[in-house]
Formats: sequence, C-alpha cells, structure tokens
Amino acid sequence: MKHLIDPMDLTKEETDQIVSLAEDIIADREKYQDIMAHRKLATLFYEPSTRTRLSFTSAMMELGGNVLGFSDAKNTSVSKGETVQDTVRVVGCFVDVIAMRHHIEGAQLYASEVSKVPIINAGDGSHSHPTQTLTDLLTIKRELGHIDNITIGFCGDLRFGRTVHSLIKALSRYKGIKVILIAPDELRLPDYIKQDVCDKCGIDYREVKTIEEVMPELDILYMTRVQKERFLDEEEFDRVKDSFVLDKARMSLAREKMAVLHPLPRVNEILPEVDDDPRAAYFRQVENGKFVRMALITKLLEWKDDPQHGMPENQKPVPDPSRRCANPKCICNAEHAPRLFRRTDSGELRCWYCDSKNIKE
Repeated sequence: MKHLIDPMDLTKEETDQIVSLAEDIIADREKYQDIMAHRKLATLFYEPSTRTRLSFTSAMMELGGNVLGFSDAKNTSVSKGETVQDTVRVVGCFVDVIAMRHHIEGAQLYASEVSKVPIINAGDGSHSHPTQTLTDLLTIKRELGHIDNITIGFCGDLRFGRTVHSLIKALSRYKGIKVILIAPDELRLPDYIKQDVCDKCGIDYREVKTIEEVMPELDILYMTRVQKERFLDEEEFDRVKDSFVLDKARMSLAREKMAVLHPLPRVNEILPEVDDDPRAAYFRQVENGKFVRMALITKLLEWKDDPQHGMPENQKPVPDPSRRCANPKCICNAEHAPRLFRRTDSGELRCWYCDSKNIKE
C-alpha cells in the first residue's frame, strides 16, 4: 500500500503526476467535484494547526468527500493511553484515508506499519512535512514555469525547519538545483541533510550569513519562522528569534522574476510591507496547498491496490535490541516501538523512525 510519510516515498514520476494533476484541477475544478463522493478522510491532529488541517478538510470537501477526525487529542481515547497504532487501527475501520499530524517524530511511520488505509504525514515534530513539500513544488512550478535549473535560498530556521528538510530532499531529484543556506550558526542545516541528501545527490550548495549577499542570485527565497516550540532551551530561542527579517529594502535587491515562499505562520520574519509585492507568493502558496492535497488524496486512493505504486524497498530496517534512540521526541521513547535503525551510505547508524544519529548502547 502507498503511504506518504516522507517526500522520498514518492518517485520523481509520482511526484510529477501529483503536481500535474493539481494543475489540471486548477484548470477545471468542476471535473473533479464529485470524484470522492461517499469516501471519507480522517484528520488526526495531535498538535495545533490551522492551514494544514483546513487545507486537507477543504481539499476532501471540494472533491465531494466527507471529513471526520480531531484537532485536539485531549478529547479522544489518546488521553486514556491509546497508542498511535491502535488509534489508526480503529479509525481505519471508518475511513478511506488518514491525514495525521503529530508532535512525536516517526509517529506516522510507526502508524503506517499496521494501517489498512493510506496514511499521509501532515507533519511529525521537526522531522518531515511532505504535503508542504508538494505544495512548495507546485508553487515553484506555477511561479517560475519549471522546477529544474533554479537557485533557491533557504533563510532562517534550517535546523528545526521540517519544511526545509523535506523540500531539499524533493529538489535533489531535479536537474540544475543550486541551494543557498542563509542561517546563523545555531540554526544551520543539520549535517545529516547535507551528507545524505546534498552531498549524495550532488546538489550545489553553500552557506552564508546574510540575505543581502545572495538576494540578486535567487529565483526562490524560502523564508522560515524560528519555531519556539522546537527549542528545548528558551534562552537559545531568544538569541536567534530575530535573526533575519525580509523588508522592502532587501526585496529591492531581488530579481524582477523571483518568488518569496513561506510555509506560514509568520511572526516578524517578513514585514507586512512586503505583502503587496507581486513576488510575494506565500498566500498563493496556501491555496496551492489545497489543490495539491486534492491531487494527492486522489492519487493515493487510485494507487492503493496497485502493486506498481507500493512503498520504496531500497532500504530495510536493522533491528538491534541492544541500542536505543536517545531522541526524547522520537516515537521509540513515547511508545513501545521496536528498536529499528538504518545505515547511511557512510556507514553511520540512524534511528529508523526519526533519523537521529544520537544512538545509545
């Protein structure tokens, strides 16, 4: 069965099919208004969300389907101690597809191991957010006309920003991608993304300290919020929260044909004075999210029983009961998930569920 837990669960061809279908939906929405009639989506949101949850709800409704679920796990059997796998087993009896957001990293992957319906990862902690990635790819395609051969600058929180990690993974499959990483030392892109994705796939990347020095080069500027909820140390958050701010002065350095993206919500990293600039694409990006989720739901249910569209089999987990993942936000330490790991190309051992290299004997 096909789930979407990580952007790399989709082949490049499958990703392009979803983006193309989203474009067709935009061109002729009436054609798709009833294709999910009598089908149901469950939105299981264990942490707060506005855009993502409403986007999934709107997407299913515009396809003619129905939606049920929760936006606060405190009002469910989770508060009684029900595991994420048991929740998915139960909810899967009532619906055709599940979209899940969870604050615990790896929760959706763990849930997918027992699910009889497709699971869509709507964000797991600071780990991955593949539907935002599809949204970003569609937005890049609509703003520039192509995805290949672009220079993209990622600015702000590159350490905890799951949208950044996911998009870099997805872009690694396209030709001519140049990545510029704009962040303070405390929020630099994790080494494992640089090694496992950028170096492995031959992505041209470099790290800089200011927006100004690279603005004229960019086709896309991807701004991010410094996320207080991802920090264990509030003092560290206070030191870096105002690292980069996009204003009219900095926009004046940009190309006439470029686009500013942001996964939202923003705090103060993009000033309101930028909103009226035609290159500010972040609210168009929100609407694109609805269309790409319409396409994703349609394709996952189309592929559900098709053996040609299963989960990737290029890597198998390595069980090792003598070791444990030391990431306190991993599903391994929240529930009784098995101690599974994977080997990177360099031989490094990482947690199967959260990708952490913090492994203890």
